[in-house]
Amino acid sequence: MFKTWIGAALVAGMVGFGGAAAQAAEAWDMPMAYPDGNFHTKLGREFAEMVKTDTNGEVAITVHGGGSLFKGDEIKRAVQRGTAPIGERLISALSNEDPLFALDAIPFLATNYADARKLYAVSKPALEARLEKENLHLLYAIAWPPQGIYANKTIDSAADMRGLKFRTYNATMARLAELLQMVPTQIEAAELSQALATGTVEAMITSGATGVDSQVWEQVKNFYDVQAWLPKNMVFVNKRAWDGLDAKTQEAITKAAAAIEDKGWAMSEELASGYLKTLAENGMTVAKPSAQLAGDMTAIGDKMTAEWEAGAGDTGKAIIADYRAK
Repeated sequence: MFKTWIGAALVAGMVGFGGAAAQAAEAWDMPMAYPDGNFHTKLGREFAEMVKTDTNGEVAITVHGGGSLFKGDEIKRAVQRGTAPIGERLISALSNEDPLFALDAIPFLATNYADARKLYAVSKPALEARLEKENLHLLYAIAWPPQGIYANKTIDSAADMRGLKFRTYNATMARLAELLQMVPTQIEAAELSQALATGTVEAMITSGATGVDSQVWEQVKNFYDVQAWLPKNMVFVNKRAWDGLDAKTQEAITKAAAAIEDKGWAMSEELASGYLKTLAENGMTVAKPSAQLAGDMTAIGDKMTAEWEAGAGDTGKAIIADYRAK
């Protein structure tokens, strides 16, 4: 059951005395895949506090970070089924389910915060509709800092990446690995440190935030700031649980979600340069890509954009057309 009653039940009084009904509230567990120190998880906790305050305690959310309640690849299904009423997932990690989920991980389509926010705006209605079909209601989505290349060797061109064991976490990354002639290895964020330490992963494309969270400088020495894309995490709620709330409570949660979304995008941008500074301070070489590497990656991005449009059909073509027109 989604509804949990907090407090005492109806207290029966003695004859001549009134009874007092306890206040009803929703107690929601919210699994998140990233560590407690990650800014997405911190924002999730802040969102939970806002919801508790703005609903006058009618909805109490307990955040479980670091994949402690459900692993990253288990969270969406858990929320669909109602095992957890609310949760967070990296959107592009779901790209094997629908091309729409791969949109914000297409290399070099949207490479800065302004463009990434624009891409989100034009695709949000389709994203909401897709989630509704799966018994999910979108609350908010926040971008990661731009993605760069981590490698245990010098990378001056795409050819230098051939044969490396490459961390993947969705179908888009697997296709990128194929185009770069790398060896794809499926690894969730919570398992990243161990994968790097054991040599299961030799290279990856991810944000400075994940690099700092995982202290990758202990195994990897090079970071290339190619700013390939800005993927997003989204927070969604089970649709039946959402529909069970009254309109006033839904409005309060929607307002809190909008506020945390705006704050999260601003925080991500503010933190981006700081993460790269931390990598450098811990001995990593942080560099811009060579002209050859940038050109190689852009060419791959153009190919993958065309492939995505073909696979996403009319909806995808409309989104790209709308994005490029704005």
